[in-house]
Amino acid sequence: MYIQQDLLSHLHQAFLSLYQQAPELSELKLQPTRKEFEGSYTFVTFPYARLSKKGPEQTGQELGQYLKEHSELVRDFNVVKGFLNLVIADGAWLSTFQTLATDASWGQLPARGSKVVVEYSSPNTNKPLHLGHLRNNFLGYSVSQILKACGYEVSMVNLVNDRGIHICKSMLAYEKFGKGETPQSSGIKGDHLVGKYYVEFDRHYRQQIEELVGQGMDKEEAKTKAPLLLQAQEMLRQWEAGKPEVVNLWETMNSWVYKGFEETYTKIGVQFDKYYRESETYLLGKDIVEEGLEKGIFFKKEGGSVWIDLTADGLDEKLVLRGDGTSVYITQDMGTADLKYKDFGMEKSLVVVGNEQDYHFKVLFLILEKLGRPYAPGNYHLSYGMVDLPSGKMKSREGTVVDADDLVREMEETAERYTRELGKVDGMSPEEAGKLFEMLGLGALKYYLLRVDPKKRMLFDPQESIDFQGNTGPFIQYTHARIASLLRRAADMGIGFQDVDVSALTDLHPSEREVIYQLSLYPEQIRTAGEAYAPSFIAQYVYDLAKEFNRFYTEVSVFNAEDSQRRDFRIALSSAVGRTLRHGMSLLGIEVPERM
Repeated sequence: MYIQQDLLSHLHQAFLSLYQQAPELSELKLQPTRKEFEGSYTFVTFPYARLSKKGPEQTGQELGQYLKEHSELVRDFNVVKGFLNLVIADGAWLSTFQTLATDASWGQLPARGSKVVVEYSSPNTNKPLHLGHLRNNFLGYSVSQILKACGYEVSMVNLVNDRGIHICKSMLAYEKFGKGETPQSSGIKGDHLVGKYYVEFDRHYRQQIEELVGQGMDKEEAKTKAPLLLQAQEMLRQWEAGKPEVVNLWETMNSWVYKGFEETYTKIGVQFDKYYRESETYLLGKDIVEEGLEKGIFFKKEGGSVWIDLTADGLDEKLVLRGDGTSVYITQDMGTADLKYKDFGMEKSLVVVGNEQDYHFKVLFLILEKLGRPYAPGNYHLSYGMVDLPSGKMKSREGTVVDADDLVREMEETAERYTRELGKVDGMSPEEAGKLFEMLGLGALKYYLLRVDPKKRMLFDPQESIDFQGNTGPFIQYTHARIASLLRRAADMGIGFQDVDVSALTDLHPSEREVIYQLSLYPEQIRTAGEAYAPSFIAQYVYDLAKEFNRFYTEVSVFNAEDSQRRDFRIALSSAVGRTLRHGMSLLGIEVPERM
């Protein structure tokens, strides 16, 4: 980043000197040079022939020659058609390294004075968290950390879906078939126990549908007339009316689920600044429906249901309140949106929800615009693709989901097996080894889910994710452990490298040059990841940095360098890589080990 800023200034001066006019400095852009050409940065000259009045190639030649003669940053250049490839002088790289190695704010961009709320996780209290929830949680937490590194004031919130027909399905099944079972009496984690009855409801519901169809009823009609569904709908009405025994059952079962959720959140390393519950926000949404009716934004249909007509906006008519007065999702989402703004006064509000809800959020955000909400322009749906397994798509009600707790445990067991086979826990105490297995298992899982662009649907392969070679979390974690070992050896030898002076060095090995180049890219990668709300940029960056460090470690000797200055520089360079890997992985919510 440091070289790029100065290089762009020098380019700007080159235009003025050669052509007596120059583009705006902000218009000038550099890109990484392609691997098959010599150079670090490339400037594309095609758009600037209008200033030079010459062809792109000749423009590149003249700019390159000027920079070589007048800029201490540029050692050489080459032009491929309209692409000016710039070879940076070793002195510039060493100066860049000295700057970043002593930068106390490395990895933290300046404060923006802007507030962002990131809403993520958003579980239902009728089932435990599953693999899809893990992608949501890891994505929401990581984006929050990246935005903090970008200088935003970030609040992380969790909107728990604790009301509605699906919650009543679990409640009804428990009431009918539970026989007083509790997490304590059954030894089953609370969220798992409630999820068991959600599956149980669906099993009995399907049986009733088959019976009705067998009696001659049309299948679609049978789905709406099955006694269990009608009873669940009545239970929802009773809950909204505040019937004591229904509310008591709801509170009891939800308390089991919340305790289970907290155990999972603690285990996977995510947290929240505030919880919202839809049981508290849906009433606010009803008030907004009344407001919308008064303003003529909503309208009533026969039967009393309330709608908004968005056909002029390319959408359709949308229900915002049922005829019987019960809420739909968008009712409570309007209430939550108002409450978040009241609590945080944010400029941006991100909602991390799967892409099957894309249309829902288009409608919600458009409604909030029409209602004139001041926060409406800052709303953003961070949509992500579903996660599949080799065995296929998951379905909660059929009990075919991959449970989050089970998956995390399996990942830790896999990490233990791989790590023991490779002999990477030799000499560790059982406690140290256990912590390492947990770190590697979770790291593998988080990295694998975050390295893919959020918008893409993905296939999760547990075996591939835990590999110590290739683009995986454990590969980067192992690289950090290797650097930590190197630094311990340096400390044992009494080598002080924290304030190393590189001014006596005059040249660099190509692998040293490449490591410094990779390090210099980090602030820009943070900025890019923050603008795109995409942790995949950080994941790719830490992988590239780890890869370049391992090449450097293979190609040059650190402790047997030709002189002490070069040795100390290489130790300091390794330390800077370790610090950057540790910080980059923390933005992904991943811990890195000190030893393996």
